[in-house]
Amino acid sequence: MEWTDEGIVLGVRRHGESSAIVELLTREHGRHLGLVRGGAGSRMRPLLQPGNSVTAVWRARLDEHLGMYALEGTRLRAATLLASSHAVYGVTHLAALARLLPERDPHQDIYEMLQGTLDDFDDSDVAAVHLIRFELAMLAELGFGLDLDNCAATGATTELVYVSPKSGGAVSRAAGEPWQDRLLPLPAFLREGADGANALSEQDLRDGFQITGMFLLRNVLEPRGQGHSDARDGFINAVTKPRTRAAVP
Repeated sequence: MEWTDEGIVLGVRRHGESSAIVELLTREHGRHLGLVRGGAGSRMRPLLQPGNSVTAVWRARLDEHLGMYALEGTRLRAATLLASSHAVYGVTHLAALARLLPERDPHQDIYEMLQGTLDDFDDSDVAAVHLIRFELAMLAELGFGLDLDNCAATGATTELVYVSPKSGGAVSRAAGEPWQDRLLPLPAFLREGADGANALSEQDLRDGFQITGMFLLRNVLEPRGQGHSDARDGFINAVTKPRTRAAVP
């Protein structure tokens, strides 16, 4: 068995004295592990950092075997990402999210989104928006997508300012007003579908993470006996604290 694919490094663990088992999210073959000879050595260490993009050749006698990887770097982002705390936390959290996908099951849209998210991680505001959208995409990929385009009560497509914690659907201002204390606020950058991070407030980001965090925990993590990672909390603190400091005269 042999195939060649693009991949993003999610994690590495030592195997024996000099080898390493490398976990990739690949475009065509999903989340896939393989053994790299010499992967624990100093020569390979810069290549095998989480967040790096590689070309991978995987070989094994049978498809169900662990197999061997031959890897070549195509975009080594890790050195840049390690320079900022939000990126360190963010890459760790993104890898944890990707591990929710079943092994060897292709998810090309998630691969593309992960790649785009990592490419735009320099700016903390943009990174935060991308990560919230990535969490929304993961919920959809795992069968728990939220409907933020129409009001769950009336079908309206305007003035969507709340999210129902029960249904995961958006709720308009008029329909949600009597129950606003029971609904989650829907930040403007999600309801308007904006790609950028202009005029974002700390509360906007916290509201976005509250929505994705609640549904991830209830629908995905708790049924697996898991909780949110420390990296997620670290990322949220890293992208919101600078705003708090900037607001102090």
